[in-house]
Amino acid sequence: MITLNNVSKAYATGAPALNGVSLHIKKGEFVFIVGDSGSGKSTMIKLLLRELVPTSGDINVMGYDLVRIRHRKIPKFRRNLGIVFQDFRLLKDRNVYENVAFAQRIIQVSNKEIKRNVPSILAIVGLAGKYKAKPRQLSGGEQQRVAIARALINQPSILLADEPTGNLDPKNSWEIMKLLEQINENGTTVLVVTHNREIVNAMQKRVVTMKKGVIVSDEEKGGYIDED
Repeated sequence: MITLNNVSKAYATGAPALNGVSLHIKKGEFVFIVGDSGSGKSTMIKLLLRELVPTSGDINVMGYDLVRIRHRKIPKFRRNLGIVFQDFRLLKDRNVYENVAFAQRIIQVSNKEIKRNVPSILAIVGLAGKYKAKPRQLSGGEQQRVAIARALINQPSILLADEPTGNLDPKNSWEIMKLLEQINENGTTVLVVTHNREIVNAMQKRVVTMKKGVIVSDEEKGGYIDED
């Protein structure tokens, strides 16, 4: 599903953000990517989204060669991905329904299908009754659920979640992680970048630990490794 082979990424300033990283993620896996700030986690996500190109090495996601992919094919590639961010990134002037429908309008899904798909996905994330609410009327946890619904509406094969609980209290954080686990159980490959030690240790998923641009640990049913 996802293969990084000896991938390095250097910026104009400072040490490389990634330095010879190799990683293989199979279809249907749930993987935590953890590590301190500056360890290379965000760079890895940007490479997987094809927002960045590696300085060296190869990246293959769902059969797409992300080093050599033609520019016009990038939007088609990204339709396979759902992305959830720490800061929700909802359209503040639109209600819940329109925020989720927006992802379908971009790829020109018919209004008839949108009317069927949006209520269905809102039910899955537990927001069926909130479709008319604006983001400011929702709690942080509810806003993140809207963001997850928007990420899932086009049925992506891979869900990338970059610090999805970073702005949430412990109760909402757990609810969001249970939702991501449920999504994974339904067949979606899930990658979660997080600093949340409790969640990582409790969920016992595969844990890839990064430090200064390299992978220092990759464990099935792993935990959060304390830095020296």
